[in-house]
Amino acid sequence: MFVQQAVILCGGLGTRLGQLTADTPKPLLEIGGTPFLETLIREIARSGIRTFLLLAGHLAPKVEAFAADLLNRLGSGYSIDVVVEARPAGTGGALYGARDRLDDLFVLLNGDSFFDIPLHRLADGLRDPDAAGVIALRTVDDVSRYGEVTLEGGLITQFHEKSGEVRAGVINGGVYILTRDALEQLEPDSSLERDFFPELAAHGKLAGEVFDRFFIDIGLPETYEEAGRVLAIHRIRPAAFLDRDGVLNEDYGHIGTSDRWKWSEGAIDAVRRLNDAGYYVFVVTNQAGIAKGKYSVEDYWRLRDFVRGELFCEHAQIDDERFCPYHPDGTLDEWRGPSDWRKPAPGMLTDLLAVWPVDRQRSFLIGDQLSDLKAAAAAGIRAHLFSGGNLATFVEAILKS
Repeated sequence: MFVQQAVILCGGLGTRLGQLTADTPKPLLEIGGTPFLETLIREIARSGIRTFLLLAGHLAPKVEAFAADLLNRLGSGYSIDVVVEARPAGTGGALYGARDRLDDLFVLLNGDSFFDIPLHRLADGLRDPDAAGVIALRTVDDVSRYGEVTLEGGLITQFHEKSGEVRAGVINGGVYILTRDALEQLEPDSSLERDFFPELAAHGKLAGEVFDRFFIDIGLPETYEEAGRVLAIHRIRPAAFLDRDGVLNEDYGHIGTSDRWKWSEGAIDAVRRLNDAGYYVFVVTNQAGIAKGKYSVEDYWRLRDFVRGELFCEHAQIDDERFCPYHPDGTLDEWRGPSDWRKPAPGMLTDLLAVWPVDRQRSFLIGDQLSDLKAAAAAGIRAHLFSGGNLATFVEAILKS
Protein backbone atom coordinates (compact mmCIF):
# COMPACT_ATOMS: atom_id res chain seq x y z
CA MET A 1 0.00 0.00 0.00
CA PHE A 2 2.18 2.82 -1.37
CA VAL A 3 1.28 6.35 -0.26
CA GLN A 4 2.35 8.88 -2.89
CA GLN A 5 0.74 12.17 -1.75
CA ALA A 6 1.38 14.27 1.36
CA VAL A 7 -1.09 16.96 2.46
CA ILE A 8 0.23 19.50 4.97
CA LEU A 9 -1.88 21.87 7.08
CA CYS A 10 -0.26 25.32 6.89
CA GLY A 11 -3.13 27.70 7.65
CA GLY A 12 -2.93 28.31 11.40
CA LEU A 13 -2.50 31.79 12.86
CA GLY A 14 0.27 30.79 15.27
CA THR A 15 -0.91 33.35 17.85
CA ARG A 16 0.90 31.64 20.74
CA LEU A 17 4.21 32.59 19.10
CA GLY A 18 3.45 36.30 19.26
CA GLN A 19 5.46 38.56 16.98
CA LEU A 20 7.30 35.61 15.41
CA THR A 21 4.22 34.86 13.30
CA ALA A 22 3.01 38.42 12.74
CA ASP A 23 4.45 38.44 9.21
CA THR A 24 5.49 34.79 8.77
CA PRO A 25 3.28 31.68 8.63
CA LYS A 26 4.23 29.37 11.46
CA PRO A 27 5.47 26.52 9.20
CA LEU A 28 7.84 28.96 7.47
CA LEU A 29 9.64 29.98 10.65
CA GLU A 30 13.30 29.17 10.29
CA ILE A 31 15.01 26.44 12.28
CA GLY A 32 18.77 26.49 11.81
CA GLY A 33 18.46 28.87 8.87
CA THR A 34 15.93 26.72 6.96
CA PRO A 35 12.13 27.08 6.92
CA PHE A 36 10.66 24.37 9.11
CA LEU A 37 8.29 23.38 6.30
CA GLU A 38 11.21 22.74 3.95
CA THR A 39 12.79 20.37 6.45
CA LEU A 40 9.43 18.65 6.92
CA ILE A 41 8.93 18.17 3.16
CA ARG A 42 12.45 16.83 2.67
CA GLU A 43 11.94 14.35 5.52
CA ILE A 44 8.58 13.20 4.13
CA ALA A 45 10.16 12.74 0.69
CA ARG A 46 12.48 10.14 2.18
CA SER A 47 9.50 7.75 2.10
CA GLY A 48 9.23 8.09 -1.67
CA ILE A 49 6.51 10.76 -1.68
CA ARG A 50 6.95 13.30 -4.47
CA THR A 51 3.51 14.98 -4.55
CA PHE A 52 2.75 17.64 -1.94
CA LEU A 53 -0.40 19.65 -1.33
CA LEU A 54 -0.13 22.59 1.08
CA LEU A 55 -3.36 23.83 2.68
CA ALA A 56 -2.82 27.53 3.34
CA GLY A 57 -4.82 30.33 4.92
CA HIS A 58 -3.02 32.90 7.05
CA LEU A 59 -0.44 34.78 4.91
CA ALA A 60 -1.11 32.37 2.05
CA PRO A 61 0.90 34.31 -0.58
CA LYS A 62 4.06 33.64 1.42
CA VAL A 63 3.28 29.91 1.41
CA GLU A 64 2.76 30.07 -2.35
CA ALA A 65 6.07 31.88 -2.87
CA PHE A 66 7.83 29.33 -0.67
CA ALA A 67 6.34 26.42 -2.63
CA ALA A 68 7.48 27.84 -5.97
CA ASP A 69 11.01 28.47 -4.68
CA LEU A 70 11.39 25.04 -3.08
CA LEU A 71 10.06 23.28 -6.17
CA ASN A 72 12.78 24.95 -8.24
CA ARG A 73 15.42 23.73 -5.82
CA LEU A 74 14.07 20.18 -5.50
CA GLY A 75 14.21 19.69 -9.25
CA SER A 76 12.35 17.34 -11.58
CA GLY A 77 10.04 14.63 -10.35
CA TYR A 78 8.33 16.67 -7.60
CA SER A 79 5.11 18.66 -7.46
CA ILE A 80 4.11 21.16 -4.76
CA ASP A 81 0.66 22.74 -5.06
CA VAL A 82 -1.10 25.15 -2.70
CA VAL A 83 -4.82 25.30 -1.91
CA VAL A 84 -5.90 28.51 -0.20
CA GLU A 85 -9.02 28.30 1.95
CA ALA A 86 -11.68 30.87 1.06
CA ARG A 87 -12.25 31.62 4.75
CA PRO A 88 -11.11 30.17 8.08
CA ALA A 89 -13.11 26.97 8.55
CA GLY A 90 -10.96 24.90 10.91
CA THR A 91 -8.57 22.10 10.09
CA GLY A 92 -11.45 19.93 8.89
CA GLY A 93 -12.74 22.74 6.70
CA ALA A 94 -9.32 23.21 5.13
CA LEU A 95 -9.20 19.52 4.18
CA TYR A 96 -12.83 19.62 3.00
CA GLY A 97 -11.98 22.46 0.63
CA ALA A 98 -9.20 20.41 -0.95
CA ARG A 99 -11.10 17.13 -1.21
CA ASP A 100 -11.18 17.17 -5.03
CA ARG A 101 -7.36 17.37 -5.11
CA LEU A 102 -6.72 14.30 -2.97
CA ASP A 103 -5.44 10.87 -3.96
CA ASP A 104 -7.45 7.81 -2.95
CA LEU A 105 -4.83 7.36 -0.21
CA PHE A 106 -2.77 10.19 1.28
CA VAL A 107 -0.78 11.17 4.34
CA LEU A 108 -1.91 14.26 6.26
CA LEU A 109 0.42 16.19 8.56
CA ASN A 110 0.49 19.30 10.70
CA GLY A 111 2.87 21.89 9.31
CA ASP A 112 4.22 22.84 12.73
CA SER A 113 5.40 19.45 14.03
CA PHE A 114 7.78 16.67 13.03
CA PHE A 115 7.23 13.07 14.13
CA ASP A 116 10.07 10.93 12.77
CA ILE A 117 8.18 7.76 11.94
CA PRO A 118 8.44 5.34 9.00
CA LEU A 119 5.28 5.97 6.97
CA HIS A 120 5.37 2.44 5.56
CA ARG A 121 4.88 1.09 9.08
CA LEU A 122 2.07 3.54 9.80
CA ALA A 123 0.30 2.28 6.68
CA ASP A 124 0.12 -1.16 8.31
CA GLY A 125 -2.79 0.17 10.37
CA LEU A 126 -4.94 0.20 7.25
CA ARG A 127 -4.72 -3.56 6.98
CA ASP A 128 -7.68 -3.66 9.36
CA PRO A 129 -10.60 -4.10 6.93
CA ASP A 130 -12.75 -1.64 8.89
CA ALA A 131 -10.17 1.16 9.01
CA ALA A 132 -10.63 4.23 6.80
CA GLY A 133 -7.67 5.97 8.39
CA VAL A 134 -4.79 5.49 10.80
CA ILE A 135 -3.17 7.90 13.25
CA ALA A 136 0.44 7.83 14.42
CA LEU A 137 0.30 7.75 18.22
CA ARG A 138 3.09 8.63 20.60
CA THR A 139 3.84 7.58 24.16
CA VAL A 140 4.62 10.47 26.52
CA ASP A 141 5.40 10.79 30.20
CA ASP A 142 2.83 13.56 30.65
CA VAL A 143 -0.49 13.61 28.79
CA SER A 144 -1.81 16.69 30.61
CA ARG A 145 -0.79 19.11 27.83
CA TYR A 146 -2.13 17.01 24.98
CA GLY A 147 -5.13 14.96 25.93
CA GLU A 148 -5.13 11.18 25.58
CA VAL A 149 -6.12 8.46 23.11
CA THR A 150 -7.59 5.07 24.00
CA LEU A 151 -6.47 2.22 21.73
CA GLU A 152 -8.06 -1.21 21.78
CA GLY A 153 -7.14 -4.03 19.42
CA GLY A 154 -5.48 -1.67 16.97
CA LEU A 155 -8.50 0.65 16.71
CA ILE A 156 -8.90 4.01 18.45
CA THR A 157 -12.02 3.96 20.61
CA GLN A 158 -11.93 7.35 22.30
CA PHE A 159 -10.25 10.75 22.46
CA HIS A 160 -9.99 12.41 25.87
CA GLU A 161 -9.71 16.14 26.49
CA LYS A 162 -6.85 17.54 28.56
CA SER A 163 -7.47 16.58 32.16
CA GLY A 164 -4.61 18.37 33.89
CA GLU A 165 -3.52 15.04 35.39
CA VAL A 166 0.22 14.43 35.03
CA ARG A 167 0.78 10.81 34.00
CA ALA A 168 2.09 8.69 31.16
CA GLY A 169 -0.13 7.80 28.24
CA VAL A 170 -0.69 7.76 24.49
CA ILE A 171 -1.37 10.90 22.46
CA ASN A 172 -2.13 11.91 18.88
CA GLY A 173 1.20 12.44 17.07
CA GLY A 174 -0.25 14.59 14.27
CA VAL A 175 0.50 12.27 11.33
CA TYR A 176 -2.39 10.52 9.58
CA ILE A 177 -2.90 8.24 6.60
CA LEU A 178 -6.43 8.55 5.27
CA THR A 179 -8.53 7.18 2.47
CA ARG A 180 -10.47 9.76 0.47
CA ASP A 181 -13.62 7.72 1.15
CA ALA A 182 -13.23 8.56 4.85
CA LEU A 183 -13.96 12.21 4.05
CA GLU A 184 -17.64 11.42 3.54
CA GLN A 185 -17.90 12.12 7.29
CA LEU A 186 -16.16 15.51 6.99
CA GLU A 187 -18.08 18.77 7.45
CA PRO A 188 -17.17 22.03 5.66
CA ASP A 189 -16.75 23.86 9.01
CA SER A 190 -15.08 21.51 11.45
CA SER A 191 -12.03 20.47 13.43
CA LEU A 192 -10.24 17.28 12.56
CA GLU A 193 -9.23 16.75 16.18
CA ARG A 194 -12.54 17.62 17.87
CA ASP A 195 -15.07 16.50 15.24
CA PHE A 196 -13.83 14.32 12.40
CA PHE A 197 -11.49 11.87 14.13
CA PRO A 198 -13.80 11.22 17.11
CA GLU A 199 -16.63 10.54 14.62
CA LEU A 200 -14.51 8.01 12.71
CA ALA A 201 -13.45 6.39 15.98
CA ALA A 202 -17.05 6.12 17.16
CA HIS A 203 -17.84 4.06 14.05
CA GLY A 204 -14.79 1.80 14.51
CA LYS A 205 -13.05 3.14 11.41
CA LEU A 206 -9.92 4.74 12.87
CA ALA A 207 -6.80 2.68 13.54
CA GLY A 208 -3.78 3.71 15.58
CA GLU A 209 -0.10 2.76 15.55
CA VAL A 210 2.10 3.63 18.53
CA PHE A 211 5.67 4.84 17.94
CA ASP A 212 8.30 5.78 20.48
CA ARG A 213 10.22 8.09 18.15
CA PHE A 214 11.64 11.61 17.95
CA PHE A 215 8.96 14.32 18.06
CA ILE A 216 9.18 18.11 18.06
CA ASP A 217 6.67 20.90 17.48
CA ILE A 218 7.18 24.64 17.08
CA GLY A 219 3.80 25.83 18.34
CA LEU A 220 5.00 27.40 21.60
CA PRO A 221 7.94 29.74 22.25
CA GLU A 222 9.68 27.12 24.38
CA THR A 223 9.20 24.29 21.86
CA TYR A 224 10.28 26.55 18.99
CA GLU A 225 13.44 27.32 20.91
CA GLU A 226 13.96 23.62 21.65
CA ALA A 227 13.56 22.76 17.97
CA GLY A 228 16.38 25.14 17.17
CA ARG A 229 18.63 23.18 19.52
CA VAL A 230 17.74 19.58 18.73
CA LEU A 231 16.31 19.21 15.22
CA ALA A 232 19.54 19.70 13.28
CA ILE A 233 21.40 17.34 15.60
CA HIS A 234 18.73 14.66 15.25
CA ARG A 235 18.96 14.74 11.45
CA ILE A 236 22.72 14.08 11.34
CA ARG A 237 23.31 10.45 10.41
CA PRO A 238 25.69 8.34 8.31
CA ALA A 239 24.84 7.54 4.72
CA ALA A 240 25.12 4.48 2.51
CA PHE A 241 25.62 5.49 -1.13
CA LEU A 242 24.53 2.63 -3.38
CA ASP A 243 25.18 2.19 -7.07
CA ARG A 244 22.04 0.90 -8.76
CA ASP A 245 22.64 -1.46 -11.71
CA GLY A 246 24.78 -4.36 -10.54
CA VAL A 247 24.21 -3.61 -6.86
CA LEU A 248 20.50 -3.10 -6.16
CA ASN A 249 19.36 -4.88 -9.31
CA GLU A 250 20.64 -7.37 -11.84
CA ASP A 251 22.42 -5.51 -14.62
CA TYR A 252 21.27 -6.70 -18.05
CA GLY A 253 22.35 -3.43 -19.65
CA HIS A 254 20.33 -0.18 -19.81
CA ILE A 255 17.56 -0.95 -17.33
CA GLY A 256 14.92 1.71 -17.90
CA THR A 257 11.55 0.03 -17.37
CA SER A 258 9.98 -2.02 -14.59
CA ASP A 259 9.55 -5.12 -16.77
CA ARG A 260 13.35 -5.39 -16.96
CA TRP A 261 13.93 -4.76 -13.26
CA LYS A 262 15.06 -7.69 -11.11
CA TRP A 263 16.22 -7.12 -7.56
CA SER A 264 19.67 -8.45 -6.65
CA GLU A 265 19.71 -11.21 -4.08
CA GLY A 266 19.15 -9.71 -0.62
CA ALA A 267 18.82 -6.14 -1.96
CA ILE A 268 15.53 -5.26 -0.26
CA ASP A 269 16.74 -6.76 3.02
CA ALA A 270 19.95 -4.74 2.67
CA VAL A 271 18.08 -1.45 2.26
CA ARG A 272 15.81 -2.26 5.20
CA ARG A 273 18.81 -3.19 7.35
CA LEU A 274 20.46 0.16 6.57
CA ASN A 275 17.21 1.98 7.37
CA ASP A 276 16.94 0.20 10.71
CA ALA A 277 20.58 0.97 11.49
CA GLY A 278 19.86 4.70 11.14
CA TYR A 279 21.60 5.32 7.81
CA TYR A 280 20.46 7.53 4.99
CA VAL A 281 20.24 5.35 1.89
CA PHE A 282 21.17 7.18 -1.33
CA VAL A 283 21.33 5.88 -4.90
CA VAL A 284 24.00 7.31 -7.22
CA THR A 285 23.78 5.89 -10.71
CA ASN A 286 25.16 6.57 -14.19
CA GLN A 287 22.33 6.24 -16.70
CA ALA A 288 23.98 6.26 -20.12
CA GLY A 289 20.89 4.55 -21.53
CA ILE A 290 19.18 7.95 -21.53
CA ALA A 291 21.96 9.57 -23.57
CA LYS A 292 21.88 6.61 -25.97
CA GLY A 293 18.11 6.82 -26.49
CA LYS A 294 17.35 3.49 -24.85
CA TYR A 295 14.79 5.10 -22.53
CA SER A 296 13.82 8.61 -21.45
CA VAL A 297 14.18 10.64 -18.26
CA GLU A 298 10.44 10.15 -17.76
CA ASP A 299 10.97 6.38 -18.00
CA TYR A 300 13.62 6.72 -15.32
CA TRP A 301 11.18 8.55 -13.01
CA ARG A 302 8.51 5.91 -13.58
CA LEU A 303 10.97 3.12 -12.76
CA ARG A 304 12.10 5.05 -9.67
CA ASP A 305 8.49 5.23 -8.44
CA PHE A 306 8.04 1.50 -9.10
CA VAL A 307 11.16 0.72 -7.05
CA ARG A 308 10.10 3.05 -4.23
CA GLY A 309 6.66 1.44 -4.16
CA GLU A 310 8.07 -2.06 -3.88
CA LEU A 311 10.36 -0.96 -1.06
CA PHE A 312 7.53 0.86 0.76
CA CYS A 313 5.47 -2.34 0.83
CA GLU A 314 8.49 -4.17 2.30
CA HIS A 315 9.10 -1.57 5.05
CA ALA A 316 12.18 -0.11 3.39
CA GLN A 317 13.07 3.15 1.68
CA ILE A 318 15.66 4.91 -0.47
CA ASP A 319 15.92 8.39 1.01
CA ASP A 320 17.18 10.23 -2.06
CA GLU A 321 18.97 9.58 -5.32
CA ARG A 322 20.96 11.18 -8.09
CA PHE A 323 21.41 9.98 -11.66
CA CYS A 324 23.58 11.16 -14.53
CA PRO A 325 22.01 10.92 -18.01
CA TYR A 326 25.10 12.29 -19.81
CA HIS A 327 27.60 10.26 -21.81
CA PRO A 328 30.40 11.43 -24.14
CA ASP A 329 29.19 9.04 -26.86
CA GLY A 330 25.48 9.70 -26.47
CA THR A 331 23.26 9.59 -29.54
CA LEU A 332 20.98 12.36 -28.26
CA ASP A 333 22.40 15.87 -28.49
CA GLU A 334 20.70 16.90 -25.24
CA TRP A 335 22.68 14.38 -23.22
CA ARG A 336 25.89 14.02 -25.20
CA GLY A 337 29.03 15.21 -23.47
CA PRO A 338 30.99 15.06 -20.23
CA SER A 339 29.50 15.74 -16.80
CA ASP A 340 30.98 16.18 -13.34
CA TRP A 341 28.11 14.00 -12.13
CA ARG A 342 29.12 11.00 -14.21
CA LYS A 343 31.19 8.59 -12.11
CA PRO A 344 34.16 8.46 -11.61
CA ALA A 345 33.53 12.19 -11.06
CA PRO A 346 32.04 12.77 -7.59
CA GLY A 347 29.27 15.27 -8.49
CA MET A 348 26.30 13.10 -7.52
CA LEU A 349 27.80 12.34 -4.12
CA THR A 350 28.88 15.91 -3.38
CA ASP A 351 25.42 17.20 -4.31
CA LEU A 352 23.78 14.82 -1.83
CA LEU A 353 26.34 15.77 0.80
CA ALA A 354 25.42 19.43 0.29
CA VAL A 355 21.71 18.77 0.77
CA TRP A 356 21.68 16.26 3.63
CA PRO A 357 23.35 16.48 7.08
CA VAL A 358 25.61 13.46 6.62
CA ASP A 359 28.14 12.09 9.09
CA ARG A 360 30.92 11.50 6.54
CA GLN A 361 33.20 9.55 8.86
CA ARG A 362 30.69 6.73 9.22
CA SER A 363 29.42 6.80 5.63
CA PHE A 364 30.34 4.48 2.77
CA LEU A 365 29.60 3.61 -0.85
CA ILE A 366 28.88 0.21 -2.37
CA GLY A 367 29.56 -0.14 -6.10
CA ASP A 368 30.37 -2.83 -8.62
CA GLN A 369 32.78 -0.82 -10.80
CA LEU A 370 36.11 0.87 -10.26
CA SER A 371 34.49 4.14 -11.33
CA ASP A 372 32.17 3.91 -8.30
CA LEU A 373 35.12 3.58 -5.96
CA LYS A 374 36.95 6.49 -7.58
CA ALA A 375 33.89 8.73 -7.21
CA ALA A 376 33.66 7.87 -3.51
CA ALA A 377 37.36 8.57 -2.98
CA ALA A 378 37.03 11.96 -4.69
CA ALA A 379 34.10 12.80 -2.36
CA GLY A 380 36.00 11.68 0.74
CA ILE A 381 33.80 8.61 1.35
CA ARG A 382 35.16 5.10 1.92
CA ALA A 383 34.01 2.52 -0.61
CA HIS A 384 33.40 -1.21 -0.97
CA LEU A 385 33.45 -3.21 -4.21
CA PHE A 386 30.45 -5.55 -4.57
CA SER A 387 31.17 -8.54 -6.79
CA GLY A 388 27.84 -10.28 -6.45
CA GLY A 389 26.21 -12.60 -3.96
CA ASN A 390 23.78 -11.62 -1.22
CA LEU A 391 23.74 -7.83 -0.76
CA ALA A 392 22.23 -8.04 2.73
CA THR A 393 25.08 -10.26 3.89
CA PHE A 394 27.56 -7.86 2.30
CA VAL A 395 25.98 -4.87 4.09
CA GLU A 396 25.86 -6.68 7.41
CA ALA A 397 29.60 -7.32 7.24
CA ILE A 398 30.25 -3.63 6.60
CA LEU A 399 28.06 -2.56 9.50
CA LYS A 400 29.92 -4.93 11.84
CA SER A 401 33.37 -3.85 10.69
